[in-house]
Amino acid sequence: MTAPTLPTGAPRMALNELQPALRFPPELLLKAQGPALGLKAAIFDVDGVLTDGRIYLSERGEEFKAFATLDGHGLKLLAQGGIVPIVITGRDSPAVRRRVADLGLKHAVYGAKDKLAAALPLLAELGVDWPEVAAIGDDWPDLPLMVRAGFACAPAQAHAEVKAVAHHVTEAAGGHGAAREFCDLMLMASGKYAALLHGHLVTLDGGAA
Repeated sequence: MTAPTLPTGAPRMALNELQPALRFPPELLLKAQGPALGLKAAIFDVDGVLTDGRIYLSERGEEFKAFATLDGHGLKLLAQGGIVPIVITGRDSPAVRRRVADLGLKHAVYGAKDKLAAALPLLAELGVDWPEVAAIGDDWPDLPLMVRAGFACAPAQAHAEVKAVAHHVTEAAGGHGAAREFCDLMLMASGKYAALLHGHLVTLDGGAA
């Protein structure tokens, strides 16, 4: 028996007429291309970037974290746009591992005391050099990555020393859209943003954020 065809509905405007509403200054878009004029990988901290930085502990010592679906979809879009997301976090917990797995991220290091040492073999495996790397972090352990990355970003609530070395400080705070702003900026700078947006108007992406 043939399944019935469901009506998809007509959009209220022609899809080719829809232009992205998001805007970034031209000089910022140029910076977000990196000195190699094309980023290939992006390193994300977790606490303070993908979360608000607070750690919730139960009376039994279980660790809980809150993640934004907006950020999660941004990481998935980044991968679709050809920029490899990498998670390097100084802490390790089942919650973080579950989140990384749910997003389908293939490259992550947990419990990294030295984030630079953790990043080097991953970048070598990917064949990516620092001018082709972006990094976002909020505190001193992220500085070795940020001062080497071709494009460095800090969330709104980041420490002053981290903001001082960042090419861009997001309007959003960590855990509240900072990572999505970072992703959107890189995708727009790479010229992939509009195509990904239009693709979402006609199809599903195959997974939840």
